[in-house]
Order: sequence, then structure tokens, then C-alpha cells
Amino acid sequence: MDLGLRNKVAMVAGASRGLGYAVARTLAAEGALVSMSSRDADSISAAAQRIQRETGGTVLAVAADVQSPGEIAHWHQITLDRFEGIDLLYTNSGGPPPGSALSFDDAAWQRAFELLLMSAVRLIRLAAPSMNMRGGGGIVLPTSSSIKEPIPNLALSNILRAAVSSLAKTLAIELAPKHIRVNQLIPGRIVTDRLRELDEATSKRLGIPVEEQKQRMESSIPLGRYGDPQEFANAAAFLLSDAASYITGATLQVDGGLLRGVI
Repeated sequence: MDLGLRNKVAMVAGASRGLGYAVARTLAAEGALVSMSSRDADSISAAAQRIQRETGGTVLAVAADVQSPGEIAHWHQITLDRFEGIDLLYTNSGGPPPGSALSFDDAAWQRAFELLLMSAVRLIRLAAPSMNMRGGGGIVLPTSSSIKEPIPNLALSNILRAAVSSLAKTLAIELAPKHIRVNQLIPGRIVTDRLRELDEATSKRLGIPVEEQKQRMESSIPLGRYGDPQEFANAAAFLLSDAASYITGATLQVDGGLLRGVI
């Protein structure tokens, strides 16, 4: 199937590693022109060079902290200057620290708000006008299985990602008349540095070896294993592509059957 991504301009946040990197690499392999960012200039430059070497794609690396409105605006402008428009957007950021809801002070709540929710709002607010001028576009917001089943000891992520989920559905309705599709993608337990950190934190809290924690989690997944980042990236590329032209306001789970809910 031709996904129709060739020469589409895509902005991919948090792309130096993990799921963001996998999405950027997959889009570049499909022929998209990819503007990718992360906070660390050396890391994003190295990631872009690796993608160019492996895919032959056109990639632009920009250092930008999505918690900073100014740095988001700078990334957006550099992308416009290089590619003259934006067709696709994958919002992304790191996750807030683990902990219970009442263990965090106001500053921690504010940081999580800026990191997870406002970063997405600002990116979309900047990218949507260009998509509109170009006749439409696609936006994917990665959220978390916690929007359906809160995860123990991840209170900040549980609560703020639920807000991101509501944002995705709201924008899908508001932007549909402009032919801009907005969908959200739920990763299950996909092998990334973030997942390893969470497994380590949980194993420490429970007083068990990390490998035992991993086995416990894998046994709860119907497919019996953690996912690969490429499996997630394939789903993101599909939702961003013309192949998903009649899909908006949807929530796609890439979780090996982890979530048991009917809806």
C-alpha cells in the first residue's frame, strides 16, 4: 500500500530516541521530508544523521525543548524556512516523574502541564495554519494506556495525558472543516528507555528484581511480549498518511491486547 507520504513535510517532536525516533525514521523511509527535534542538539543531530544514512531520506534536525514556547516557535520557523510548509505533525515529549497524586507540589504539577499538554497545544496552534493553507493535514498525539486505565504511581502522567486525549478529540471536531485530521495513538508496553526506567522504578518500589518485574508485565499482555518501537511507528505513519483519509477523532491502541475494555 502506498501511504501517500512522499514529499509531505512532517514535524516530529521528541525524536532523538524511543518512539519519536521510530516515527521520524519510518516517515523518512516512506519519503516524507522530516523536521525532527529534541532538547539535546548533539543527540538530535546524531539521530538525524543515522536516519539519513539508513533511509536516504531528507531530514532536518533542530534542538528544541517543547516545554519552551520560544523554542517551539523557533523550530516551527526553521521548518517553514527549509520546507515552505507543514503537512504532518507528531506531538511528543518525555514523561513526568512517577509518584502518587498528593506527593507532588504545585511546581511539579505545572511542569507536567507544560510538558504534556501545553507542548501539544502550542505545536498544533503553530502548525495548523500551514496545513490549512496546503489543503489539509494529519496530526497524531501519542497518549498512554493510562487514559483508559490509570497506572499505579504515575499520577501526573495519568491526569495530564487524559487532558491530551480530550484535546485530541476536541481538535478533531474543530479542525475537520479544514481537512486536518487529528487522532491519538496509545502505546502499550513498548521497549524504550522510558519503559526501562519505569520498570526499574517499579521493581525498586516493590523490592523485586527488574527482570521479574518485566516478566510480570509481559504475562499481563495477551500477545505475551513487549512491543517493538517499529510496530508503534507503523501505526503512527498510517494515521498520518492519506491511507487514513477518513479517520479522525480516533484512538488506536498499539498494546498487544493489554487493554481489556470493550470501548
